[in-house]
Amino acid sequence: MAINDPLGDMLTRIRNAQMRKKGKVTTPGSRIRANVLDVLKDEGYIRGYSTTELGNGRTEFDIELKYFDGQPVIREIERVSKPGRRVYAAVDGMPRVGNGLGITIVSTSKGVMADHAAREANVGGEVLCKVF
Repeated sequence: MAINDPLGDMLTRIRNAQMRKKGKVTTPGSRIRANVLDVLKDEGYIRGYSTTELGNGRTEFDIELKYFDGQPVIREIERVSKPGRRVYAAVDGMPRVGNGLGITIVSTSKGVMADHAAREANVGGEVLCKVF
């Protein structure tokens, strides 16, 4: 079955697994998913992830979810830019999540990064998702 929005699918899998208090969740691998997972790991929202080769050029990610006092670290994770409606932001119009407590993941010309890193690099781009 073809997935129209692979990043949205991954975020939904993470959201659903955390509602069920799962320790790990698997998702098909892609470059954009790996970049977003790197940002989530660097910001401390997930423990990490590992790549599994399935053969025939396909990969799969095993994402280790993170909990604190029995509650998920990720309170909400939401896709902003969708295939039907892309959302772009300049560096001065970058949205803040939770008054600066959360992050916005942005795809820029310098790579996929968190909003604070994009402000430091003085670049804007496509707003992929919000995490709080």
